[in-house]
Amino acid sequence: MRMRMGLFVLPGKQQSHEEGDKEGDKEGDKEGDKEYPKRTQPDGFVAFPQIHEMEHEPRRVAQDARGPSPGGGEVTEPRCHPVSPAGLLWQLRPSDVEVELLAHTRDVVSRDLPAETGLHTGWVENGGLFIASNKQRLDEYKRLMSLGKVYGVESHVLTPAQTKDLYPLMNVDDLYGTLYVPKDGTMDPAGTCSTLARAATARGATIIENCPVTGIQVRTDDFGVKRVHAVETAHGTIQTPCVVNCAGVWARALGRLAGVHVPLVAMHHAYVVTERIEGIQNMPNVRDHDASVYLRLQGDALSVGGYESNPIFWEEVSEKFAFGLFDLDWDVFMQHIEGAVNRVPVLEKTGIKSTVCGPESFTADHKPLMGEAPEVRGFFLGCGFNSAGMMLGGGCGRELAHWIIHGRPEKDMYGYDIRRFHHSLTDNNRWMRERSHESYAKNYSVVFPHDEPLAGRNVRKDPLHEELLRQGCVFQERHGWERPGWFSPGGAAPVLDYDYYGAYGHERHRDYTYNRLLGDEYTFDFPPHHDIIKKECLTCRNALTLFDMSYFGKFYLVGPEATKAADWLFSADVSKAPGSTVYTCMRNRQGGVESDLTVSRISPGTPGSPLAPAFEGDGYYLAIGGAVAQHNWSHITTVLQDMKFQCQLLDCSEELGMMSIQGPLSRAVLQEVLDTDLSNEAFPFSTHKITTAAGCQVRAMRLSFVGEMGWELHVPRADCVKVYRAVMQAGARHGIANAGYRAIDSLSIEKGYRHWHADLRPDDTPLEAGLAFTCKLKSSIPFLGREAVEAQKAKGIFRRLVCFTTEQKVPMFGLEAVWRDGQVVGHIRRADFGFAIDKTIAYGYIRDPAGGPVSLDFVKSGSYELERMGVTFPARAHTKSPFDPDNKRVKGFY
Repeated sequence: MRMRMGLFVLPGKQQSHEEGDKEGDKEGDKEGDKEYPKRTQPDGFVAFPQIHEMEHEPRRVAQDARGPSPGGGEVTEPRCHPVSPAGLLWQLRPSDVEVELLAHTRDVVSRDLPAETGLHTGWVENGGLFIASNKQRLDEYKRLMSLGKVYGVESHVLTPAQTKDLYPLMNVDDLYGTLYVPKDGTMDPAGTCSTLARAATARGATIIENCPVTGIQVRTDDFGVKRVHAVETAHGTIQTPCVVNCAGVWARALGRLAGVHVPLVAMHHAYVVTERIEGIQNMPNVRDHDASVYLRLQGDALSVGGYESNPIFWEEVSEKFAFGLFDLDWDVFMQHIEGAVNRVPVLEKTGIKSTVCGPESFTADHKPLMGEAPEVRGFFLGCGFNSAGMMLGGGCGRELAHWIIHGRPEKDMYGYDIRRFHHSLTDNNRWMRERSHESYAKNYSVVFPHDEPLAGRNVRKDPLHEELLRQGCVFQERHGWERPGWFSPGGAAPVLDYDYYGAYGHERHRDYTYNRLLGDEYTFDFPPHHDIIKKECLTCRNALTLFDMSYFGKFYLVGPEATKAADWLFSADVSKAPGSTVYTCMRNRQGGVESDLTVSRISPGTPGSPLAPAFEGDGYYLAIGGAVAQHNWSHITTVLQDMKFQCQLLDCSEELGMMSIQGPLSRAVLQEVLDTDLSNEAFPFSTHKITTAAGCQVRAMRLSFVGEMGWELHVPRADCVKVYRAVMQAGARHGIANAGYRAIDSLSIEKGYRHWHADLRPDDTPLEAGLAFTCKLKSSIPFLGREAVEAQKAKGIFRRLVCFTTEQKVPMFGLEAVWRDGQVVGHIRRADFGFAIDKTIAYGYIRDPAGGPVSLDFVKSGSYELERMGVTFPARAHTKSPFDPDNKRVKGFY
C-alpha cells in the first residue's frame, strides 16, 4: 500500500510520561510521522507547525507528493497544491482552548513566520463578519463576544444599518444583527505551508518527497506492550519509536498498517471562486451560519462555500488520488450559491472563475483526532481536522509537538484527544458515518447548551434502559452510552434510527417526540423543562430520588503491586483497609488533574464474579464517569506500562449496573431493601460492603454526588431491574422519584462538587481547584505530579477556582466573562441554577491582573460582575459552597 504522507523522524528512545524532563527533553529522542497530501491540506498543515515547534529535535519528513518539488533535489520544501483550502481564520469559538489555539496560529502566520523567514504567508487582516438572522443566533455571537473580552479579542455587535455601512454590497433586509471582529483574516495556504517548511528546514528538519509509506513495524516488548518500531517506505526503512499520522482522509488506511483505529470518514467538500466583483476589495470575510455559507475575500473576488445537509461520501478512498479534484455536483452545491446571492445580491450577475471540490476528513464530533493511540505506544494522530486545519494547525501543531516530547500537551486537549472515544466506537462504521454526517450537516447550527445528537444512538444501553424509557426518560448520549437526562411527564420519548435529516432517500421522521423535546430547549433562556428539573432536584433535597448511573466506568486494579500502583496513580491515600472508599484524583506530571474518581479497597472474591472478582495481592474498585472512562483507562494503562507495575486493570463496566439513591429519606427506604444495618455507626460515609437487595448480591457504597445522604448500589447486570423495582416499591410511600443527569448537574454545582472537564481539567491543579484535600502531601508517599503540586504550593497560587452566585435569576451556561473591580479576571467554566438556594451558580478561574497570587483575601475583597451576552450582572464570590457548607447532610445530619 502506498500512503501519501509526511513522516518526521527523531532517532532515539521515546521518553515515558513519568520520566523527568530535565535530561531526556534535551536529547534528540523523539520521532514522528506526518502527511502532506492532496487537494485540501489541513492535516498536512498541522504537520509543519509541529515540526517547526520541535526546535531542538532532529527531524526527518518523508512525503509522497507525486511529483517533483518546486526546487528539485532530495531535500526540499514540500509543494502545495495550487488550489488549497480557504485559509480563513476566525478568532472566536465557543471554547476557551480553541480561542487560544487560534490565537497561536494567528501569531505564527501574521508575525512569527515572516519575522523568522523573511517570507510572506499571505496573511490579510480584513476582519470577519458573523451574520445573525434571528435573536438566538445573535445571542450565540454575544456569548462569543463576552468570552473574547477575556482574551483581548476585539469584537462589536452591529445593527443592520451599521453592517450596511461596513459592507455596502450586503443585503441586510433580513438581518437581526451581526458580530464584527476586525482582526480576523485569511492566510494563503500554499504560502503558509511553504514558509513553515522553509522555517523547519532552517531548524534542521529534512524533508524527503516522493517517498510512499508501505508499512509500519510494530513490536511487542517484554511486558506485552505494542510499540512503534519502524516505518517502511519504497526507498527504505526508517527506525523510529514515534509516528504521527497526519494523512487526512488516508489516515484510516495508515492506521490499519499499525493496528490502530482512526475514526473518521471522507467526504467531498467544495467551494467556488467568483470572477472580479467591483467594490468587494477590503471587505471582511463573512459567515452566514443560518444560510450555511461563508464568503471569503480573495483579492477582488469571493470564495463561496459551506456545509450542506447532503454531503457526498467518498466511499472508496483511492490510494492513487494525489493533487486531484472531483467534479463539482451542482445539485448539492447550489444551496450555497442561493445563500450567497441572498446575502450579496451582486453575485447573481457574477460569473464563476473556478470550482474546487476535493476530499476532506470529518469526525463524529467535528473535532480533530490528536494524541497517542491507545492501541500502540508511539503512534500519534494529527488528523481529522474537519476543514479547519489551516485555522487550528498552528496551535494544534505546537500542542502535538509538546505532547510527543513531554508526554502531554500544555493545554487541555481532551476535546481533541483520540482517547475521548470509547474503543467500541472507533471502528464502528455505522456510528462514525452517522455522527460524522450529522456533525457536518449541523456545523453551522447554533450551539445550544442542552442539545443532543440524533445520529449514532442506542449503541450502548444499560440494564435499566427499557424500564426508564417507559417512564418518560429523555436520554442523553455520552460516547455511545444512553444515560438518563430528565423525565418527561408526557410519557415515552424513544430515540429513533437516524434519518439523515431526509438526505440520501431517507424519509424524515414525523411526530418525533424526542426531537421535539430537544427543539423545545433550543434557547439561551431558561428551558421550558426548567420546572421539571426543579421538581427532580427538590425531591432529592426533601425526600429521595433514584439516579441510574450505570454508564459509569467500573474498573478493578488488582495484583501483587496494586497498592504500589495505587499509591503512585492516586493523589489521595487509598491504601486503607478493605471496606473503605476514597474520593481522589489522578494527576499528570505537571500536577494537572487527569481525572477525579472514587477508589474502594476490596477483598478477593469469587472467580468470574463482576461484583467481587478473585485476585492475588491487593485490589481496588474504581468508579469513574462514563463519558471519560476511555480516557481514564488509557491514562492508567499508560502509567502502569511506563512504571512496569505488576498488576492488572480489569473493565467490568458492561457487567455491572449502578443506582444511586439520594436524599434525607434514603436510609429509611433502603433499610427495607438492603440486608444490612445502615446507621451512621454501622455504615459511615465513605465506606462500602457486599450485601443483598431483593435477594440479589450488591455492593452498597455510601457516597454522594449531589450533597445528600445516600448510597450507591453496584449490581450485576442481570439483577438490576429486580433491585430497581424493589427500591422503587419501598420508596413509593416516601415519595421516591426518578431523576436524571440534568438534576445531577444542578445539585452537584449547588453543593460545590467538581465535574471533570468542566471546572476540573488536565491544565488545572488541585490547589487551584480547591482540592488540596485530595493530595497526601502530609505523608511521605510519592505520587505522580507530587513535585509539581509541592512547587506550586511553595510558589503560590496565581489562578483560583471561585464560586459565584447572582441575585438576579438569569440563565448562565459557561463562557461568561468575570469582572472584578472593573477588570476582566477570567471566565466561567460551568454554570447552572441551584433550586434549593434559588440562585444562579457559576464557577470560574480568576487571576490577578497585576500578576500577583490569588489568595482567599484577594477573592473576598473584590466586587464582581458576570457578563452574559454583553450584559453584566452583580455577583457574589464564595469561598465555600453556598449549600450545606459544613457537609452535615451527606453525613446524615438534617
